[in-house]
Amino acid sequence: MSGWMSKGLRRDNLRMVGKLVVVTALMFGFGYALVPLYRAVCTALGINVLSLSERQHVVRKDDLKNTQIDTSRKITVEFDANARGPWDFKPAVSHLEVHPGELTTVMYEFRNVQSRTMSAQAIPSYAPKQATAHFNKLECFCFNEYTLAPGERKQWPVVFVIDPKLPRDVKTITLSYTFFEVAGKKQAAAAPAKGVL
Repeated sequence: MSGWMSKGLRRDNLRMVGKLVVVTALMFGFGYALVPLYRAVCTALGINVLSLSERQHVVRKDDLKNTQIDTSRKITVEFDANARGPWDFKPAVSHLEVHPGELTTVMYEFRNVQSRTMSAQAIPSYAPKQATAHFNKLECFCFNEYTLAPGERKQWPVVFVIDPKLPRDVKTITLSYTFFEVAGKKQAAAAPAKGVL
């Protein structure tokens, strides 16, 4: 009797495996058929979002322009640098013409010409005063303190955007930096290196 039960059990197991194989094949086929089915339904209903990549859609450069840039006018931005001490500090360019809303980067260069390490920082100012609220700096070296070794040279970016709400009568903005040594941070001249044991 146990042989008969094991044959019956084996036959039931084979039937179950066969059913599972059929169900798996049907599920795979259904999943495979979903994409064309979904595309057909979307096309029939007029919501053909899948075929967007199939269309001959060419993106022109004009389609990608930043709509926040006011191309109807240009502002001249003058860059100024004042050094309160014996070092070189200057902008890479003296001025640029920019559109309001346009992202702009300008570099400032600094060189410690002294024979000692120094700590210094820069403070910005703007002219005319009404431009201050419209001159938005996204990256700036101002207000950070920097320590520079004797003869060390650095370059720092200023990344800015002029707000398109800048009054139309403002045609020129001067961005001026004063770079000065931090009080109480003067470093003594480098002592000659001693022999290492």
